[in-house]
Amino acid sequence: MAKTGSPKKAAPSLKVLAPVLAILVVVVVAIGARLAFLPGGQGDAAIGGPFELVNGQGETVTEQDFAGKYMLVYFGYTYCPDVCPTSLSLTGAALDMLTVEQRDQIAPIFITVDPDRDTPDVVGAYAKAFYPSMVGLTGTTAQVAAAARAYKVYFKKVEEEGDAPYLMDHSAITYLMGPDGKFLTHFSHGTPPEKIAEILGKYLSGSVKGS
Repeated sequence: MAKTGSPKKAAPSLKVLAPVLAILVVVVVAIGARLAFLPGGQGDAAIGGPFELVNGQGETVTEQDFAGKYMLVYFGYTYCPDVCPTSLSLTGAALDMLTVEQRDQIAPIFITVDPDRDTPDVVGAYAKAFYPSMVGLTGTTAQVAAAARAYKVYFKKVEEEGDAPYLMDHSAITYLMGPDGKFLTHFSHGTPPEKIAEILGKYLSGSVKGS
């Protein structure tokens, strides 16, 4: 009489594996996003890059115009009801905590994600309302989109009901770029000005090195 072998184990079904695979995807994406903000990590080269925009005087500006300075870059729009004013106010307060010599080494930059409404004169005046040396930049839709891609900034137009003006959903991160144009670190929305000033001071003094 022939011997019967052990019953074969059934392969895990797709329904069983799906939740596990979904969790793995979330973990990988989260790790990748974190690496993008680690100075000296694999992702730092992905933040920042060339851009060509227009300042408040209608002049063409590129990243080369800020070469040799630390750039504090923030993307937003002038019709922003609360997030942008808060972030820019905190940046201005942090700059006020630095010495004149330290401030001279920094170029605070506001780049609009709403070029249809934010003309050069509008964005220029808006930026200076938050800090005298802050530079407001706009451009064509293509130019703004290219700059946002370079800094990995998310933005999307959100239509409101009725006659209410549309809003812009967007990232709320302030990027610190080194004098060589490379990403150093970032400040999340709501970071206290004391903390921003402390970190800026460390980079300016050389006690913290860039990538």
